[in-house]
Amino acid sequence: MPFESGLAALLALRGRQVVMLASGDPFWFGAGSVVTRALDCWEWTAHPVPSTFALAASRLGWPVEATPCLGLHAAPLSRLRPHLAPGQRALVLLREGAAAAELADYLAAEGFGASQLTVLEALGGPRERIRQAAAEGFDLTDVAHPVAVGVLCAGEGRVLPRTSGRGDDWFANDGQISKRPLRALALSALAPRPGEMLWDIGTGSGSIAIEWLLTHRDMRAVGFEVDRERAARARGNALALGVDHLRVVEGRAPEVLENQPLPDAVFVGGGLGTPLLERLCGLPAGTRLVAHAVTLESEALLARVHGEVGGTLLRIELAQAAPLGTRRGWKAHYPVVQWSVTL
Repeated sequence: MPFESGLAALLALRGRQVVMLASGDPFWFGAGSVVTRALDCWEWTAHPVPSTFALAASRLGWPVEATPCLGLHAAPLSRLRPHLAPGQRALVLLREGAAAAELADYLAAEGFGASQLTVLEALGGPRERIRQAAAEGFDLTDVAHPVAVGVLCAGEGRVLPRTSGRGDDWFANDGQISKRPLRALALSALAPRPGEMLWDIGTGSGSIAIEWLLTHRDMRAVGFEVDRERAARARGNALALGVDHLRVVEGRAPEVLENQPLPDAVFVGGGLGTPLLERLCGLPAGTRLVAHAVTLESEALLARVHGEVGGTLLRIELAQAAPLGTRRGWKAHYPVVQWSVTL
């Protein structure tokens, strides 16, 4: 049964001598972390054996420390998306045998149908079986559980860049998106650090929050969006780019901010107003704030709060080469004012 489902039955035996059997290494995509969160440190002892990842790597000859290992038995296949690049490897745990074909279909749909899949079934047991197939035209229909898949990525699919300021076309949007250069400047000012929480106010397409989450696996983010369609679009973008743990809350700031986990950093891309800035300036010392303004009214607001609170105020003017008759000229974008401060 799923770890969470069996936890109540296990805890009902608390105080007695109990043996719990779980496959592999319990603290490597296993039951260990789920169970021990509910127990005191003196109540349990773990006896790990080689994990499925270790067994799979030993069959393939792949170094575990250089191979992304993903437990996708309870997570979407798109968690693999940031790792897809020609020549890259990944080890994936799947929930059941049929999921191997789903993985192959996903890779083909993303343009990596030439990837070589090594399907490893029941590793370490009498039913162990290892077979290979390409993702495109994957035809193994009798894959047995438990199953792991080694992915050797190949194909012409798009590779998700590792730097912030990814192309705007990575994010489905209705035009309400922090454009690529501005996003790069915003992420630089937000200065993400492992394990931190971001509030993305006026999240729109979710691009700022998504790029924040892509910086490290332990990052957390909440996007706030008053428009229901944009909120749904932000969730879809997060899922497609492998950071489905982005939480999007529908509502208007500052009211929607109540009872939310406190942030380490805040980005305001829309909805600027005096009540919101007053609320944000009341956050704990050390919180990093970054706000962008386009209108004269919001520029004036940021200029005033900069004078009162301090920080850095930048005016960002961008122009892009565009046709001008038979020649080319500079087409200017609306200037953006960025205010950043550490409280």
